[in-house]
Amino acid sequence: MQISANGLAIEIDDQGPANAEPLLMIMGLGMQLIAWPDGLVQRLLAEGFRVIRFDNRDAGLSQQFDHLGVPNIALASVQHLLHLPVRSPYSLADMARDALGVLDALGLQRAHICGASMGGMIAQQLALQAPERVKSLTLIMTSSGSRRLPGPAMRVRSALLSRPADPHDFAALAERNYKLFRLIGSPAYPAPEAELRQRIAASLRRSNRPQGVLRQLAAIAADNRRAGQLGRIKAPTLIQHGDQDPLIPVAAAHDLARRIPGAHLDIIKGMGHDLPEQLWPRFVAGIKSVAELGV
Repeated sequence: MQISANGLAIEIDDQGPANAEPLLMIMGLGMQLIAWPDGLVQRLLAEGFRVIRFDNRDAGLSQQFDHLGVPNIALASVQHLLHLPVRSPYSLADMARDALGVLDALGLQRAHICGASMGGMIAQQLALQAPERVKSLTLIMTSSGSRRLPGPAMRVRSALLSRPADPHDFAALAERNYKLFRLIGSPAYPAPEAELRQRIAASLRRSNRPQGVLRQLAAIAADNRRAGQLGRIKAPTLIQHGDQDPLIPVAAAHDLARRIPGAHLDIIKGMGHDLPEQLWPRFVAGIKSVAELGV
């Protein structure tokens, strides 16, 4: 279903009773709402949540921003490493306003917020912009954006930025994504090959926005003030992070826990940068426990 949010066309999936506790789930870099697994959503529905997923701008079936051009990611990376300002076509703060627009469109004054990876960064911006709208905050495998934190392993950085010579070669794209997701996935909970390949193919058939990924990546690099503002977050907060995450190293979770007052930290042994089925009960239990503090 497509709605108008923050003046944009945003694709959403809204499940559960209208009067249930609303849970807005924000996905990460270049990912689509279907990256929140249906099985995880069903478990959350069974716990009494109304689960709202959506495609971020420039991803999935939501509005694209190709008219803004493609940022120079090599330059942005150097500026980021040198602690220089980075220009981006839009900001994570803009993307947080999109998320707030989803709540507005659905007539929701307050909601529990859960964000993964870049989605967790957007969730932080949302909590800073509109604290009165946030019942609770769950941040999964994400970061404060502090430039003092370690970055992705070099092999992961290279895999993330790699692209097939032919951007329309479905098989090459699927293989590239398979290698990337295998590289960043959980060592203790590897996804079965057939299942992972099926998810990748379904995602590519639904949408493929490589230029949108680059614009979102620039927005992450440009977001250099958020870390110093996180002490203002008042919502009950849970931080869940794998100790084997090669994309956003676990030091980022400890940093977040120090910055957000009263945040609870859940470090998960053997987890990388994904949402393994074996850990769905743990994610759901965590979301439920922090939500009970913010009702």
